[in-house]
Amino acid sequence: MRGNVIDMAVGVIIGGAFGKIVSSIVADVIMPPIGLLVGGVNFTDLKLQLKPAEVVDGVEKAAVTLNYGNFLQATFDFIIIAFSIFLFIRLLAKLNRKKE
Repeated sequence: MRGNVIDMAVGVIIGGAFGKIVSSIVADVIMPPIGLLVGGVNFTDLKLQLKPAEVVDGVEKAAVTLNYGNFLQATFDFIIIAFSIFLFIRLLAKLNRKKE
């Protein structure tokens, strides 16, 4: 039992680190060329302004925006992480079949 808990803890730590690596690959390597192909768009900057910024009694109130670009970025991250995990599990299953 104790070995399984340690294995799971190591898996969670490695998974977190792997997620950061994949996020960096998506944000820094994959998305810039895609943004260039669609007209130089940085996806994280995409937003829909619901209410513009305004100054009330000398205090500036920030604009209300719907940041759908961040959602797109997170969705791309998830798809790539899920696909990577799928390939890894498939590889492990294939190795286990060869072992038997």
